[in-house]
Amino acid sequence: MRRFVIAGAIGASLSLSACVEDTGGSGASGTPSTAEQACLRDVTVATNNPDVVLLGSEFSEAGTLVRVGVGENQAPWQCIAYNDGTTAGIQSLTDEGML
Repeated sequence: MRRFVIAGAIGASLSLSACVEDTGGSGASGTPSTAEQACLRDVTVATNNPDVVLLGSEFSEAGTLVRVGVGENQAPWQCIAYNDGTTAGIQSLTDEGML
């Protein structure tokens, strides 16, 4: 696993770190793709928890399905992310009614 620090500006500067497992979805350097970074950022905002881990992703022309672990126990979340940096369908996989 590699450790990355991703900075985003949402109002004030928001910093988060993510351990990234090489699942084939990340670029050749192991750096999360634009779509993966967008999902990591938006799941962090939705959960108000900067402890996020990229669990994996599945690329599609329609959008990339990204799985994210949140918190110490890596509670599973997912979202659809797009190469333009937008996301949709952010949801907990343990409590789908949360959002």
